Amino acid sequence: MNPVPTHPLRVVIFGPESTGKSTLTEHLAARFAAPWSAEYVREFWDAHGGVVTAADLDAIARGQRATEDAARARAEADGARVAFHDTDLLACTIWDDLLFPGACPEWLRAEAAARARATDLYLFCDTDLPWAPDPQRCFPDEAGREMCRRLFLEKLEATGARWTRIHGSDRAREARAGAAVDLLLNRCSSR
Repeated sequence: MNPVPTHPLRVVIFGPESTGKSTLTEHLAARFAAPWSAEYVREFWDAHGGVVTAADLDAIARGQRATEDAARARAEADGARVAFHDTDLLACTIWDDLLFPGACPEWLRAEAAARARATDLYLFCDTDLPWAPDPQRCFPDEAGREMCRRLFLEKLEATGARWTRIHGSDRAREARAGAAVDLLLNRCSSR
């Protein structure tokens, strides 16, 4: 029998653009009274006039890592059982490769792989929600969405991490995600 974890569990809300990740992350954090980290690239984008270049990838990845670490530190300080992350470094590697081929920092690949292995649960948000326009989004057409879906699933499956598919309406997504987190918390409590 394994001991009950003394550190907060790590749950990443993961998937292509326009799949409700941010909304779902905030919902889960409220439902479970837990800290959460936002997707750092949005903050970076706004602070830099809506421009991201290959030269920015290292700073974006470091910012993403810092937001995740801050949420985990808050969870530890507050005694929370879980911390939620709106995307992660694994997603950064996908976007780096997709938008800036050959520019992904090597340290990022190693760190993303290590963090993926340490993630207790990924919630994969599928592309069945209607597209919501946003200046940061790149692939609004069906072929682009399917290509992104495939890339995210392939990367996720390659990690060997535990994950659950989140799909359906907003309410159905909230219910599926909440049930998956409840199961994780119950499983970890019974160890």
